[in-house]
Amino acid sequence: MSAVILLFVVGILLLGVEVFVPGGILGILGGVAMLCGCIVAFKIFGMEGGLIASGVAAAILGGTLYFEFVLLPKTSLGRSLMVLAPSRPTPAESAKDVGLVGQTALADTVLAPTGYVLVANTRHEAVSQSGLIQKGASVSIVAHDGFRLIVSSNN
Repeated sequence: MSAVILLFVVGILLLGVEVFVPGGILGILGGVAMLCGCIVAFKIFGMEGGLIASGVAAAILGGTLYFEFVLLPKTSLGRSLMVLAPSRPTPAESAKDVGLVGQTALADTVLAPTGYVLVANTRHEAVSQSGLIQKGASVSIVAHDGFRLIVSSNN
């Protein structure tokens, strides 16, 4: 009896810690510990004891999942544990929003054909349409491909 209880307690603790340590490994280990507890219960107590242990394990697992995915996100603790989307736009999104196409930029690195340009003191990833562009050269922003600016040399 003590082995079954010990395995269940270890499983419950691992499932509880998994809420705070993302990745799912601890949750899987907790489930395995509870499964081992059920197997031990079948061996020690026979069919009836094993089925009772399996039912308890299923209820604990279901309750833990319900708590983790339904109740916890509604609490302030749960919201503080969640990873939220970035609040700042990426450079390519900034280019779309601000309308950088048609503006002049300064090559911040050598573009061979990719590198970085400065537009209004903001660094953006860029790709050159016109081959190699030296650092410090003036370029025109001709388009964007969703991830970076497409530039052409002003020479």
